Amino acid sequence: MNHSTEPTKVSILGKENIVVDYNLWGTYIVHDLLTNIPSATYILITDTNLHDKYVPSFEAAFSDVVAQQRSKARLLKYQIPPGETSKSRVTKADIEDWLLSDERDPPCDTKSIIIALGGGVIGDMIGFVAATFKRGVRFVQVPTSLLAMVDSSIGGKTAIDTPTGKNLIGAFWQPSKIYIDLNFLNTLPTREFINGMAEVIKTAAIWDEEEFERLESNASRVMAAIRAPPEAGDQRLSSVQSIIKSLVLGSVKVKAHVVSEDEREGGLRNLLNFGHSIGHAYEGILTPQILHGECVSIGMVLEAALARHLGLLDGGAVARLAKCLSSYGLPTSPSDPVVRRRSANKHCTVNQLLSVMGVDKKNDGKKKRIVLLAGIGRTSKREATVVSDRDIRVILSPAVVVEPSTTTSSDVSCTPPGSKSISNRALVLAALGKGECRIKNLLHSDDTEVMLNALVKLKGATFAWEESGQILVVRGNGGRLEAHGEELYLGNAGTASRFLATVATLAASGTKDYSILTGNERMKKRPIGPLVEALQANGAGIEFLESTGSLPLNVKAGQVMKGGDINLAATISSQYVSSLLMCAPYADKAVTLRLIGGKPISQLYIDMTTAMMASFGIHVQKSTTEEHTYHIPRGRYVSPPEYVIESDASSATYPLAIAAITGTTCTVPNIGSASLQGDARFAVDVLRPMGCTVEQTKTSTTVTGPPKGSLRPIEEVDMEPMTDAFLTASILAAVAQNGQSKSTTRITGIANQRVKECNRIKAMEDELAKFGVTCRQLDDGIEIDGVPYTALRKPPGGVHCYDDHRVAMSFSVLGTVAPHGTLIQERECVGKTWPGWWDTLRQPFGVELEGVDLEVNQASAKSAQQCDKSILIIGMRGAGKTTTGGLAASLLGWQFVDLDNLLEETAGQTIPKIIEASGWDDFRRQELAVLQKALHEKGRKHILACGGGVVEIPEARQLLTNFHRAGGLVILVQRDIEDIMSFLQIDKSRPAYVENMRDVWLRRRPWYLECSNYQYYGAKAGQVEIASPLDGLGRFLNTVTGRGQALSQIKVKEQSYFVSLTVADVAAAAPILEEVAVGSDAVELRVDLLEDPERKGKPPSMEFVASQVAVLRCSSSLPIIFTVRTQSQGGTMPDDAHEDIHDLLNLALRMGVQFLDLEISLPEDVLRSISESKRNTKIIASHHDPNDTLSWSSGSWVPHYNRALLYGDVIKLVGVAKSQSSNLSLLQFRSWALAAHPSIPIIAINMGIEGQLSRIQNPFLTPVSHPALPFKAAPGQLSTSEIRTALNLHGVIKPRNFYLFGKPISQSKSPAMHNYLFRETGVPHQYHLKETDDPSILESIIRHPNFGGASVTIPLKLPIIDLLDEISPAAKTIGAVNTIVVDPSRFSPSHAGKPYLVGHNTDWTGMRVVLSNAGATISPPNSKDKKGALVIGGGGTARAAIYTLNQMGYSPIYLLGRSRVKLKTVVESFPAEDYDISLITTREDAVNITKRENASPIAVAIGTIPADKPIDANVEALLDILFGAGGKKNEKRILLEMAYKPAITPLMTMVEKSGWTTVKGLEVLAGQGVGQFELWTGIKPLLRDARAVVFGEKGV
Repeated sequence: MNHSTEPTKVSILGKENIVVDYNLWGTYIVHDLLTNIPSATYILITDTNLHDKYVPSFEAAFSDVVAQQRSKARLLKYQIPPGETSKSRVTKADIEDWLLSDERDPPCDTKSIIIALGGGVIGDMIGFVAATFKRGVRFVQVPTSLLAMVDSSIGGKTAIDTPTGKNLIGAFWQPSKIYIDLNFLNTLPTREFINGMAEVIKTAAIWDEEEFERLESNASRVMAAIRAPPEAGDQRLSSVQSIIKSLVLGSVKVKAHVVSEDEREGGLRNLLNFGHSIGHAYEGILTPQILHGECVSIGMVLEAALARHLGLLDGGAVARLAKCLSSYGLPTSPSDPVVRRRSANKHCTVNQLLSVMGVDKKNDGKKKRIVLLAGIGRTSKREATVVSDRDIRVILSPAVVVEPSTTTSSDVSCTPPGSKSISNRALVLAALGKGECRIKNLLHSDDTEVMLNALVKLKGATFAWEESGQILVVRGNGGRLEAHGEELYLGNAGTASRFLATVATLAASGTKDYSILTGNERMKKRPIGPLVEALQANGAGIEFLESTGSLPLNVKAGQVMKGGDINLAATISSQYVSSLLMCAPYADKAVTLRLIGGKPISQLYIDMTTAMMASFGIHVQKSTTEEHTYHIPRGRYVSPPEYVIESDASSATYPLAIAAITGTTCTVPNIGSASLQGDARFAVDVLRPMGCTVEQTKTSTTVTGPPKGSLRPIEEVDMEPMTDAFLTASILAAVAQNGQSKSTTRITGIANQRVKECNRIKAMEDELAKFGVTCRQLDDGIEIDGVPYTALRKPPGGVHCYDDHRVAMSFSVLGTVAPHGTLIQERECVGKTWPGWWDTLRQPFGVELEGVDLEVNQASAKSAQQCDKSILIIGMRGAGKTTTGGLAASLLGWQFVDLDNLLEETAGQTIPKIIEASGWDDFRRQELAVLQKALHEKGRKHILACGGGVVEIPEARQLLTNFHRAGGLVILVQRDIEDIMSFLQIDKSRPAYVENMRDVWLRRRPWYLECSNYQYYGAKAGQVEIASPLDGLGRFLNTVTGRGQALSQIKVKEQSYFVSLTVADVAAAAPILEEVAVGSDAVELRVDLLEDPERKGKPPSMEFVASQVAVLRCSSSLPIIFTVRTQSQGGTMPDDAHEDIHDLLNLALRMGVQFLDLEISLPEDVLRSISESKRNTKIIASHHDPNDTLSWSSGSWVPHYNRALLYGDVIKLVGVAKSQSSNLSLLQFRSWALAAHPSIPIIAINMGIEGQLSRIQNPFLTPVSHPALPFKAAPGQLSTSEIRTALNLHGVIKPRNFYLFGKPISQSKSPAMHNYLFRETGVPHQYHLKETDDPSILESIIRHPNFGGASVTIPLKLPIIDLLDEISPAAKTIGAVNTIVVDPSRFSPSHAGKPYLVGHNTDWTGMRVVLSNAGATISPPNSKDKKGALVIGGGGTARAAIYTLNQMGYSPIYLLGRSRVKLKTVVESFPAEDYDISLITTREDAVNITKRENASPIAVAIGTIPADKPIDANVEALLDILFGAGGKKNEKRILLEMAYKPAITPLMTMVEKSGWTTVKGLEVLAGQGVGQFELWTGIKPLLRDARAVVFGEKGV
């Protein structure tokens, strides 16, 4: 025995069956079992994770004790897979079958004892097995997790899960013994430990406030211990052993008592389900990524909020509960960033949550029963309470509808929460002071929570709660703070960020010598510059990490303010002043603070700060000789024993405004004329002039509104003393009337409201406009034209709150009279200052609320919008910045500005002359000024190309870095350095380098990288044949600007594939790239397989890989998957080359690849760095198991799946199949994964010959090979053709019939072409001829279930339109359909249950492909270098030709023919704003074009006239003029002859004499056929294959 003393025992159901202590496992338990629960057979069941760690030692102890006692007892063992997925009917049956097997000899009988070793899954599952095996056998619980120790192991609840919900099938079956060995906790993973703490906190919250206080006071010690790695063994918890035992015992005793009182959950035992009703609902949706305790933690906060909503619980108790949970690392909201990350942002709809709650066992039929708190340590009833769905929905919903008030209550008393301004100041002063201060009425909100947490982390104070959270006891450390090092996340708390910026400068060095202050995206845009500049000037070590003037900040430790004179601009925020004032006593010497720049904003808040400082013992003297100057002595604050926070006067304006707008009475009992807060004047200065009756004493304010609809506008009101209250005033002004045609209220003095949580002045203008209220922004205010409240419109989409609490609360006031109900988005943002605001509306005001669930994508829609912020381009001179920038501007439709040219225009001389006259330093100064001006004036929809040397200027580097850190794009344009050097030898437009060019590049290179977040690498000349420089650049811009939707486009396909390139050099393999990619949807660049000729045997260089990506991007239109596969994952990159891997992956992100393969086996810092930098690149989080160590059926893949969820937009898991059963298990695993996370695509396959079936069955992005590649990337890889053939044989791809409709068509080459392509790509379809000129007989064919699509030719291109459900924009513009496509996702609205048919026109795409291949250029829409084009003829084909040339960027387009009337009809059918078409029907027309100075030369012509007869004489004469006019020197001019016969037409003969290149019309047949095939199948075949069939070069 290991125990010198007996362990602690707890009685349950009258027996001491619970044993709690350390070191029970092994000898103690064996002795106790054999002595007190004897049996011939003991069956130890655990999971595969625990077996090897704990079972061998138990076996040894069992053998020893059995030998000592000469017992004949035997020990049997069984393992099950770990995780919640094992808690199923299947696993239970497997265990029972094993127990009943003939191999158990002698058989297991009713006297056998089952030992359940493990967490809650094992205990629940094995307990249920014991309850039902042979009608019940005894069992013993040995919980190994904290959660199981304090909860699931006690009470006899056993169960399994079903698809409908958790624990729905089970039994009450009490264990004979429960051995709680606390030593197991030493090896419990930190997250699992925290998971269990939720149940410990829950028990204290419902039962014992003293225990709750112990949890609060011991949080930091416990967390420090459990954050030590589990590998620390028995020493991990040594410093908190007694605390842990006390906490566990406290929970165990409560649960044992409750179970003893109510074993079968008749009432009292319901209390143990506090947090579980809502928590289980979240768990049902988010499991297994979010653990039980984490979900219960969220559930507790929401159920406490529900109790507050129902008027049963004080808001302070909710805040206290949330604070305690968060102090143990538990989430308190489903929007917690860690929860969002771990669950891959899975959205839990309110309907889903209510549905899961509907099957809760506590329910009374359909009525939901929830445990409601009345205070910390007590519940409102001794059982769960019935709560309506409406009330639950309000708490769960992200938005709320405020219904117009119908209350008859005329007199309401309302006490708002404590003042945010006073609360934050009191916390800072008490933390900096000496002694203990009891703060009463502290605001419990997000802002104060942020402040409390930050002060604790800086070790500025310790905090404890008393009287159920009504009093906060602060024990200040007298200004002795310690730098934290890790980020202090401040959310959107402006007050906290500004106060803490100065407080953090007082910190001394600790484990780190700096502190980081950061916040959310909005906080990173709010100003803090003047404060930081003042601190810097006074010796504080503080710097901006991203955008200058905003968070995040790095605050150096030990660099305290020197003191003396400090000048501060205080016209933007009084919080800057208060921050310096409060910390000034701790400067090295006394401070004189001068507020410069004019009258300080919000003077009353500055006065509030000095008055509060006096309460803490420091008296600030306001200068009597200098305006806006303060003298602050050195000293140390002494905390008063008690400090009472008065209610927030800004918040008080909302209940008072409700009285004003509804014509009722409201009293705020603790804010009056003696208040420190300027907003206390709101009732007197605003409401009284608007027609309200106001009674204000020193300590209270009562407002009675006039009859509803009778508020009067105020001609003008200066709200500078109470700026935050202007939103409330604006809402009232919106319905204020004076009986005149225009009822306008003018509010001034509120300029600072533009830099609050949002631009509040603009927010009010925009949101009130939704109600039909007109506003006008002023320089320092706003005008509102009031309307009758009955005329308020229903705001479309509801009120957007900008994550601003005051916007939300203000518009909720308007909602009390708006006649149609008002949807308020972002309901929870009121938590910043008044978390219980919605509860206050409900009661005492009696306003009806309805929770509303917003669309899952609504929150992300804003971030997904295409950004119009200008793009900066940097790079060496000669790298191609001007060319790239000009093309980028054309592609985006933006303006291009070369900043060097702009500088020359500004200076009035060339750059060489500037340098010659003024020197390099002055040139750099001018260059910086131009950059600054351009960013200010051309910040939207511009491409700005910087000079090559701009990075030589430190200030410019900071500007560029800040720009991209703030979300802008700075693109580094690169090309091969040798090409650059060659270019610079001939370019004399800029001064020559005065040093070696390569040295310049090497010096600037790190600056270029620092200043940019993307890089565009041009393929080296001659590396690859590029059809158009726009192609690669366009794909790059699509990704980096967020316009590309590669993942979304692939997700909608029934099957998709990516081809794994196994080439050593992409450029060398360029000739086969198009071929190997046929049938694939993406192409994988295996970087680990590349061979850099300059680094043989080593990872390739960054430059080599960059060039490979550039070549691939220009050679293939498919999205790129960038992969660096390590050796342990089946690749060639060394496993420990973490730095090289990180650099390569980061390069991929900088180059804007569409997909990045990220191995989840990489170190955490690499994973986090890459995932946080991914921007618009989608991550494929992958794990490969080439050594076959994992099993799809055992659950061993689940942890890898969960880890992949943390980082991946797509998950890729690759195992090994030794038999076909592995493929079946994989299918089941995939089904489970997709059911859990349907929005996260998964690639799940097996390697090897046996695994080929899994590749055939994998529907999303299956990796494939191709015979033309050197080798397969993985064993068992197949080609797309092989997979599609197999899918056909399995009936997955069903044969379809395709047709050509028209007459005559007997000689058509389309059947031969398409049937050949079907066979080559592995699809089982057939293409047939249907010769007819009668569209009516086609109805039955095109609506048949086996119809796949059709080609349409004359005379049916127009008549067929009437038979279709939709036609494409191109077909509509051209006025003809030549392709019918079936949309399988929709049914025809006019033919019930029949396929949805869409008409397309691929004639134009065929023309474009053929012209492009012949050398015709494609110009961007707004290119300045336009070329003209000619269309000959005026029929249907001419329309397709015009559309083609316009899409290719040709302008003008000349239309030539015999009949001007006919041609004019064609021209008028195209929109004039998009098409520049000129007619040529006379000699004069033709001559004018050839002689016009600025006329665009004709570079391309398309002939659409019949070729079986001579050209009309007049047309021929016109063509002679045009074709004989000549073009630009060396410019290729192309004629596309659309007539098929004869092979050489008269038109071709004519133009060839003038040096034109001719292209035959049959080429278009192949081109448009490829387009048709891709529309029908989603597969882009090789044009050369289609062409070979058309021209008879390939047999069919």
